[in-house]
Amino acid sequence: MTTAAAIIIGDEILSGKVRDANSAPLIDLFADIGVELQRISCIGDAEEDIIAEVRSCSERYDAVITSGGVGPTHDDRTVAAIATAFGVDVERHPELVEMIHAWWGKRFTEAALRMAEIPAGSRLIYSNDGLIPMVAFRNVYIFPGIPRLFAAKIEALRGELDGSPRHRADLYLSADESAIADRLAAVDEAFPEVKIGSYPRSEGEDHRVWITVEAGDAGSVNTAVDGLLEALSADDVVRVVRPV
Repeated sequence: MTTAAAIIIGDEILSGKVRDANSAPLIDLFADIGVELQRISCIGDAEEDIIAEVRSCSERYDAVITSGGVGPTHDDRTVAAIATAFGVDVERHPELVEMIHAWWGKRFTEAALRMAEIPAGSRLIYSNDGLIPMVAFRNVYIFPGIPRLFAAKIEALRGELDGSPRHRADLYLSADESAIADRLAAVDEAFPEVKIGSYPRSEGEDHRVWITVEAGDAGSVNTAVDGLLEALSADDVVRVVRPV
């Protein structure tokens, strides 16, 4: 299973001036392609924090997605921080310089060329979105923070990351979580190859608890579901939806 972490960067997110709109589409994409997103962190623009978080995540996960801090202003520090985290220089990529000149046209300023700066040794990932290419350094993918641009770029990850689609079953129960907690724990221990989640539901639903059973293959899911059904009272089971 390919693992991933996302680092949402920006003082404006932490202060509440701007809401994070990039985590949700990334979660959806990874769920669709079978990449296990194991961490989402939100940090400010302090370079030392970006350095520490990128370095730690790069060591722990197969892929790291950064969002934000790649513009032309003084508080856009992501590229420099990633370069420092890996001990490389920042360089201007000539192709990006040319694209930025063409893109901005009469609006071009020297400050715009900061967006042509990349950690030395990075590669460019091209797509058909009409935007400048995405930059990747080792296992770190450097995304813009603007939601419209972020959304346009994340589809490129489909060709970059080798995911394994997950299979899931859903059980809907009329019992309270506390009444079934011990039995869930026993089944969870008996089937370490699956992930079992338990979520209480609000009033007005036809069930009180929603149980999910997930694994990389449908057989393991169905076997664990059978174990759950044996452990639970039939009166508590509202319905079961197994993987196709």
